[in-house]
Amino acid sequence: MGQRLFAATAALVVVACAACQSEGSSAQVSTTGAAAAPSAGEPAVVASDLDVPWGIAFLPDGTALIAERDSGAIRHLRADGSTAVIGEVPGVSAQGESGLLGLAVSPDYATDRTIYAYLTTGDDNRVVSLSFDGRSLGEPVPILTGIPAGSIHDGGRIAFGPGGKLYVATGEAGDRPRAQDPSSLGGKILRIDPDGSIPADNPTPGSPVWSLGHRNVQGLAWDDAGRLWATEFGANTWDELNLIEPGGNYGWPEVEGRAGEAGFVDPVIQWSTGEASPSGLAFHDGALWVAALRGERLWRIPVGADGALGEPQSLFESEYGRLRTVVATPDGAVWFSTSNRDGRGDPGESDDQILELP
Repeated sequence: MGQRLFAATAALVVVACAACQSEGSSAQVSTTGAAAAPSAGEPAVVASDLDVPWGIAFLPDGTALIAERDSGAIRHLRADGSTAVIGEVPGVSAQGESGLLGLAVSPDYATDRTIYAYLTTGDDNRVVSLSFDGRSLGEPVPILTGIPAGSIHDGGRIAFGPGGKLYVATGEAGDRPRAQDPSSLGGKILRIDPDGSIPADNPTPGSPVWSLGHRNVQGLAWDDAGRLWATEFGANTWDELNLIEPGGNYGWPEVEGRAGEAGFVDPVIQWSTGEASPSGLAFHDGALWVAALRGERLWRIPVGADGALGEPQSLFESEYGRLRTVVATPDGAVWFSTSNRDGRGDPGESDDQILELP
């Protein structure tokens, strides 16, 4: 895991700009950083020529499903390395940052043959369940609707956590006060049962809200101790890695980054927006892995048994362009995907790609 590591940035000089309001904007931010360490190898290409891959989820047989944001298609990445479209999710409305976003596979897939998707429609963001028989998708069944949607800040990551509950990361869709409004599903991390019902042990009875005060969460991961971590896009100054507490308020839009204000939970790590724009998040081999869009790199952050974090290490800076999703595979590898065809990148001939760490 030591290939191509960079030392964490020691000092940050931030140039604030209104263009940083959307995810991974290309406005210039000045930072100071360290030189690259020697590399022992290049990542292997797992799949190429994809159309803005966003969600990646694994079936029990170890093969993967891939959601393409703009087309609304779900691809099956088979054991032989080939991909095939298994269906397009109807009703997807892709504009800006919206479209077909996160994917999750039911913990009981072997018996229920169900997968889950987060998508933008003409009216909202929503979570749907779909049957998958190994060949084609069934019709979507909405299980959570009414999440605010827009061309920016749609959140979109979904993941099953300990106990089989489904966690849903949302954004405030450009309307900042939603993040502090407990009656809105925007700017939150939500927690529901697989059928869309609300767990009895959620912080507020009858509410799916697990935490609030978020601007735009696109990464969820649990470490070996069951702690939930989340990545969050900042606005002009600070991107965040947060340790999520049930019922916690993470401050947006009242604060951005560490503020030390009573009533708000400060991020454990903050980056300048030029170093991160953190989207996907995974936990593997004792570390959190963060895919950075505008930062165009993969961050590795060691996690101690007590939850203390080690020095962040930066991998592959500016080598593969914008990075959207990172996942730990069932066989113990780490995959990460590019997002160079999302309208903000500079796509190469084989983009977008999924790559595996050497």
